[in-house]
Amino acid sequence: MQGVHDGEEKHHVKLSNDIVDYETTEISELPSSSTENDESAAIASTHGSSTLQAFCVNEKTASLNQANAPEQAYTQDVTAEDGNKALPGTAHPSAGIEKDRSAAAVNVPIPNPTVPRDEAYGNGNDKEDASTQAEVDPASSPYPEGGLRAWLVVFGSFSGMTASFGVLNMSGTFQAYLSTHQLANESPSNIGWIFSLYAFLTFFCGVQIGPVFDAKGPRWLVAAGSVFLFAGMMGVAESTKLWHFILTYSILCGLATSLIFTPAIGAVAHFFSKKRAAATGLATTGGSIGGIIFPLMLQRLFPTLGFKWATRILAFIFLFLLLIANLLIRSNPKIRPPQTSALTKNIWPDFRIYKHKIFALTTAGVFFIEWALFIPLSYISGYAIAHSVNEAFSYQLLSILNAGSFFGRWLPGYMADRCGRFNAMIATCMLCLVSVLCLWLTCDPSSGPGGIAQLCIFAVLFGIASGSNISLTPVCVGQLCKTEVFGRWYASLYTVVSFGCLTGIPIAGQILDSDHGSYEGLILFVGVAYGIGVMCFVWARVEVVGWGLKKVY
Repeated sequence: MQGVHDGEEKHHVKLSNDIVDYETTEISELPSSSTENDESAAIASTHGSSTLQAFCVNEKTASLNQANAPEQAYTQDVTAEDGNKALPGTAHPSAGIEKDRSAAAVNVPIPNPTVPRDEAYGNGNDKEDASTQAEVDPASSPYPEGGLRAWLVVFGSFSGMTASFGVLNMSGTFQAYLSTHQLANESPSNIGWIFSLYAFLTFFCGVQIGPVFDAKGPRWLVAAGSVFLFAGMMGVAESTKLWHFILTYSILCGLATSLIFTPAIGAVAHFFSKKRAAATGLATTGGSIGGIIFPLMLQRLFPTLGFKWATRILAFIFLFLLLIANLLIRSNPKIRPPQTSALTKNIWPDFRIYKHKIFALTTAGVFFIEWALFIPLSYISGYAIAHSVNEAFSYQLLSILNAGSFFGRWLPGYMADRCGRFNAMIATCMLCLVSVLCLWLTCDPSSGPGGIAQLCIFAVLFGIASGSNISLTPVCVGQLCKTEVFGRWYASLYTVVSFGCLTGIPIAGQILDSDHGSYEGLILFVGVAYGIGVMCFVWARVEVVGWGLKKVY
């Protein structure tokens, strides 16, 4: 309760994400209760200036009580401006508001009350909502923050990400193999469209998958993705032409990855809040494990069993991993909205989310870093081969990069829960920028062991730094919205980012063609994209907490 200033005060009350504003009239105009006697009035007058009490509005009775407001009153202990307590039995006028359990919500601070909130939209405020996360009493928190059920969900997400993002992280192996075998007559730019279209569909399809996950849960999404991924990899084994690979690898596997990874990330967010970055990082290390094992496996199997059987074996491994994912990935019933809510009824994309300035800046930052991220993943093996590195070690470079990515997905997530999610993202993106411009750009593997060693150092450092691009993005988004609309916000971000994934690899291939096989322009393009991404994240952070380096955000 607050004191009255100049005889008038405005109170803001929060009820079910709606804001109810009402104004109290001047003290001299307030009606006296018919039950007040002179003694109680005298007692009340000895405890300072007049006091007003704000109470929560009961929507069903407010309109009926409005006409009878002068006659309605109830008794409650209140504290006057001078800190003294009014005596029990003192009657205080209420503006036609019934006393109920909602009274506990009186005087809850509401950031930026002039901005209405929409349940299907999420939060809706910029600095206030982005700068802090609600402190929740651990006893009443819907997030277990651990326990068998929560960690089984993390393991299920890990298994699903090993299969789905394993396809993404081993794209360099397929790119290098196809460019010298089935698609040897195609240009690097044309071959690049296979993997860029795959990455585009992986993220773009989430614009619908995210809201469906929020409303219905992950079960049927993960099941459909499992069927599509297995069918897609079996189709890749039979492909011989460019359009075959676009149909199987790009479209079927791309859609499958989107159906799996969005629920896998969202399900982890349902069980963790304070430890969300660390838990999400552990789940996303599955993609790194797949990126380490699968290229090495294919390197062994391509010469011995041939392309078809090597890819079929990979498909059956995916099937086993996806069975685990289907059994373990679940949503938290305490987080999922009720069937009667607007979130459940409205599963269509809501682009009003982009009115949120911090979210828009975050989306721009992720766009530019993802624009750059898949270029080294797709071209590092080809880059090594072009600089006279033997083919076997060229494939192993991708595994080395993904080995670094394993630590880059977990360790930054662990630190982000302590030093701030945006702070960790800025630091890791800057490390990406430094490794690209200082190590990859200046590297010459054909010069001998020193050049090869420098390339390996680049692969490890870039893997560590870039691994956080995937693992920290969802927790940065989760810091801006409520968990029950996380799928919608996360998928909306990647809907925009998907166009960067679509164009990045073909642009890099075109730059490579224009430079007659020189990789210098391609590397500079990666560096510039990372530089712009860093500036976007810094801008978002400054908008919320300013330039203070020690501020956790």
